[in-house]
Amino acid sequence: MVPTKNEMVICPPSAPLPDGPKCIDLFSGAGGMAVGFRQAGWAVLAANDFDHDAGCSFRLNFPESYFFEGPIAQLNSAKLMRKCSLRKGELDALIGGPPCQSFSYNNHHRSADGERARLFECYLRLVSELAPKCLVMENVPGILTIGGGSVVAEIRSRLEKMDYDCEVEILSSDEFGTPQVRRRVFIVASRIGNAEELLPDPTHRGGKGRNSENMRLARPITVHKAIGDLPEIGNGGGERVSSYKGRRATTQFQMEARKGSRKLFNHACHQLTKVNLDRMEHVPEGGNWRDIPRDLLTDGMKRARPSDHTKRYGRLARRGLASTILTKCDPHWGAYVHPTQDRTISVREAARLQGFPDEFHFAGESLGPQYQQVGNAVPVPVARALGLAAANHIQNAEWQVLSEAAE
Repeated sequence: MVPTKNEMVICPPSAPLPDGPKCIDLFSGAGGMAVGFRQAGWAVLAANDFDHDAGCSFRLNFPESYFFEGPIAQLNSAKLMRKCSLRKGELDALIGGPPCQSFSYNNHHRSADGERARLFECYLRLVSELAPKCLVMENVPGILTIGGGSVVAEIRSRLEKMDYDCEVEILSSDEFGTPQVRRRVFIVASRIGNAEELLPDPTHRGGKGRNSENMRLARPITVHKAIGDLPEIGNGGGERVSSYKGRRATTQFQMEARKGSRKLFNHACHQLTKVNLDRMEHVPEGGNWRDIPRDLLTDGMKRARPSDHTKRYGRLARRGLASTILTKCDPHWGAYVHPTQDRTISVREAARLQGFPDEFHFAGESLGPQYQQVGNAVPVPVARALGLAAANHIQNAEWQVLSEAAE
């Protein structure tokens, strides 16, 4: 059942909830943040999103969780707590990211006003009504400057009035073992301790030399390390469910991605038009639109400066990092062409570049919604690092309470 604009459809769990600290995921999408937290040992009690296809994916991959499908403004906290057997103050963490399109630098009409831009208020309402021990909110860097910084200032002020300690930090996904350059803002807060403890330290050396002085950090995960084991497919080819076709995993990242998955889901890609195929034949590995003969460029690209749109019509480099995975892996948007094959990356390859395990199955009747779910997700390795930090934060706070009680 697809909910109408003002309806909330509640889908009960069909599997037992695992042990671990408990979280609820708002604006969950398909569940990138939830996957990372589950990998960090968390139990995902429930999630909410309005997108039907994303909701189908979440329910498919989180049968242990309640799913509330519908507008977050209609999410009733009393009913949420009753369904999840929670009392106010018992929830360990509230996670998720309000829609970011209104704040994105790519949006030429970005604004701090409007219904979508103010959805963070619904998140804060539920913080007030649920009183979680801590929270993790994700958004694009543009939220820091929109309205002269007024949105972040408002969020911080309202959290502090609810007795939460708050920190705001930009985390780069490549520094946490994601084969992609993606910078996102994380607003973390705690009512049981120091919010700074909720921010994880990088585990990998960043792209372009960031953190290179710390030799204890792992090497970056490159595109080839992430997707080099996946079977070849043709332009517009692939299947919703297929196999690895005898291809072996050769890197630790690939081995971890394959755990628990005997089948290969969503390894299919959009079909490039003939004109785009003609363009891509001229783009070498790591190249972009500047390698395309002028007579094959669009009129707009003919007017562009060489320094403009450096990722457009780009081909990924096996030894490099992917550019930010967006909701459309369209070469007109960025570098989404396979390093060695004349086609766009598949949904599964995009998911690998976001850190999703292969057992995660994306729902949707067509490829468009599947790519959109991948692009909207929080990279799983970043979410896992946040989940580990949050679990340690809660455990340390509980030990502190027990120590004080024993004295």
